Amino acid sequence: MSLVARHLEEAGTPTIVVGSARDIVEEAGVARFLFVDFPLGNPIGKPDDPAMQAEVTGLALQVLESAIVGRTTVQAPVSWGSDDWRANFMAIGPDGKPVKPDPRPDYVKNPSK
Repeated sequence: MSLVARHLEEAGTPTIVVGSARDIVEEAGVARFLFVDFPLGNPIGKPDDPAMQAEVTGLALQVLESAIVGRTTVQAPVSWGSDDWRANFMAIGPDGKPVKPDPRPDYVKNPSK
C-alpha cells in the first residue's frame, strides 16, 4: 500500500495511509501516515463498530487536509479498548496452528469480574 501511495503522490494525487505497521510504512516514505495501534488488518477500527470507524476515517481526512510537509506521521488518539489482542496476536499453538482469541465478551469469559 505504501508504494502505491508514493506512486499516486508522484502523479499528483494526495494520499493518506492508515495503518499499524509504523516502522514499515515510515521506512517506505509515504507523504502522510495516520498510525493506529490496532491489530493488523483492522486499520479503520473494530468490525461492526461504525462509530470507531467513522472517527478514524475523520482523523485520516484531517491529516490529509492539514499535513503541510512530506513524511508526516500522526498517531491517532484512539484505543482498541482492550489490549487482550496482543497476547495471542500471531501466536502459534502446540499443534502448529494459529491461536484464535476467545471472541466472547469479557463479562462472559470472566463472570466473577
